[in-house]
Amino acid sequence: MALGYVGVLTMRLEMPWVSNLKEKRALVRPVVERLKVRFPLTVARLDGLDAHDWEVIGVATISNDYGWVKETLKMAADYVASEGPYRVASEDTEITVIGEDELDDESED
Repeated sequence: MALGYVGVLTMRLEMPWVSNLKEKRALVRPVVERLKVRFPLTVARLDGLDAHDWEVIGVATISNDYGWVKETLKMAADYVASEGPYRVASEDTEITVIGEDELDDESED
């Protein structure tokens, strides 16, 4: 039996019309901040920080309920896709089981 689940969502946002970093940050930073307030998530800008036309953001959450983790990440992805004047070029969700091996090892003792 699993102790819990860690869910991670990464999204690549593209803004080919943006010509400088300040303009890109003005598009991405508000969405990142609103995600933190609206959902029980940790959010970070991960890659493309020095590129003016794209960025990768990451979102993470943890719970003992797999369905809750999956649904929370889906709501976060939908929110990001609907909020900003950018294009979501790619999206990847990974949910990892935590504590499963430790519990199996303890039961063998």
